[in-house]
Parts: sequence; C-alpha cells; structure tokens
Amino acid sequence: MNTHAPSKARPFANAQAGGEKVARSSGFEWLARAGFVARGVIYGIVGLLAVKVALGAGGKTTNQQGAMKTIAQQPFGKVLLIAVAVGLGGYAIWRLTHALLGHGPERSDSGFDRIAALGSGVVYAGLCATAIGILLGSGGSENTHKTTAGVFGWPAGTWLVGTAGAVLIGISLYQGYRGISKDFLKDSKTEKMSPGVRRWIESIGTFGHLARMVVFGLVGVFLLTAAIDFNPKKAVGLDGALAKLAHQSYGPFLLGIVAAGLIAFGIYSLSDARYRRI
Repeated sequence: MNTHAPSKARPFANAQAGGEKVARSSGFEWLARAGFVARGVIYGIVGLLAVKVALGAGGKTTNQQGAMKTIAQQPFGKVLLIAVAVGLGGYAIWRLTHALLGHGPERSDSGFDRIAALGSGVVYAGLCATAIGILLGSGGSENTHKTTAGVFGWPAGTWLVGTAGAVLIGISLYQGYRGISKDFLKDSKTEKMSPGVRRWIESIGTFGHLARMVVFGLVGVFLLTAAIDFNPKKAVGLDGALAKLAHQSYGPFLLGIVAAGLIAFGIYSLSDARYRRI
C-alpha cells in the first residue's frame, strides 16, 4: 500500500476545494461580468483609434496596452484604469477557475474549453498586471520585435516563436468558426433575450469574431514568418497587424472594416456582461 498517495493528492484536492468555494462565492459572478466590461472597453478603444487612422484623422494603431495608457490619460484616468484592472483580474479568475474545475455556477466545459480557459486566463492575468504597472508608472512600451528577439536567444527559441505563431493561427481559425457558425451564442442566455436583442447580438458577435480572426491570423502569420526567416523584425503585435492592413491596397478601407469589427466585439463583450453564462 502506498501511504504517500493521499498526501500527494491533498494539495490538488485542496486547490479544487478552494476553486469550488470561489466559484460559489457571491462576488465571483460580479467579478466575471466586470471582466467582460473591461474587455469590451479595451477592444472598443483599440477599434476607435484604428478607425481614426483609417479615416486619415491622425493618431496611430495601438494594442491592449496602448488602450490602457489611453484610459490613464483621460480625466479621472487612474480611477478608470483601476476599474479596468479589477475587471481584467476578475475575468482572469473566472477563466482560470473554469480551467481548474471544468465548470462555473452556470455552465460546464469540455476538455478543449478548459485548455482555452487556461490560456485566456493567463493572457488576461498578464493584461491585469500590465494595467497595474501603468498605474504604478512602470508600464513601459511593449516592443514585439525586441520580445521576439529575446525569445530567439532561448534554447529552442525559434521553435517557441514558430509554435506561438501556429497557435495564434489556430485561434484565429477558431474565432472564424465561432463567428460563421454563431457558436458563441451557446455561451449566452439566449432564452432571456428578446428576438430583437438576439438578432443584434448575433450580428455584432459574428462581425466581432471575424475581425478577431483577421488580426489574430495576421499576428500568427508574421510570428511564423519571423521564426522561419529568423528575423524578429517581421514579428508584429495587435497594433502592428492593424498597421499592416493600413499599408495594403485599399488599406484604409480594410482597416476601417476590421476596426469596426473590433468595436463590434467590444459591444458584444458588453452584452456578455449581461447575458453570458458564468
């Protein structure tokens, strides 16, 4: 008989029990829904700034970090950014809890959903940390080229960058599938929507997911190209992907469509704060 097995399993059991307690706490749903609001605000700002570029009204494309810096520069910006940071943290907790437990108080997840929840939770925890860094005055400018060059110096760094690019391409295809099939509606309380609200959410959700397909796909392709050519200057982030669109034939038109889609995704995220199954 292995007398050590129970003690080895106990930390996982304790973590799972803690996760169950969090999922059933009164503040859990509030934090998760605040996270959808924060996500919507960030995508809305990224989209609005890109529309400004598409219309030739000045400015430049930005990413999530740039959106948060834009928030910080507004009147009462620090207060607003604190609220966004809390929302991003809540969203991360919600996703990581689903990854740990495979369910929340209102829905259950498959194995694939749990893996996606883990990745999403880590990303949004990083965005929350970025917001806190900006509040503390340490949110420096993110340079995708330098970050990629640094990863190239790691053991198997080129493979890591290429894998990240391939994963993002896969995510972009999944976003496209979600948009075209309207699979995202399965996550919403459609039974509580009026027919008009459902049609509206279906439209903006489809448009928003397709816009995310474009930008995630572009970032993934450029990361993969950077790995194949061993050239970190070919790697781009969200802001770089939008800028690449602007420099193509019919660039302002293409950028305007994708930017409008990102705004639509931001509005869809706000609807998630009301209708998403937690």
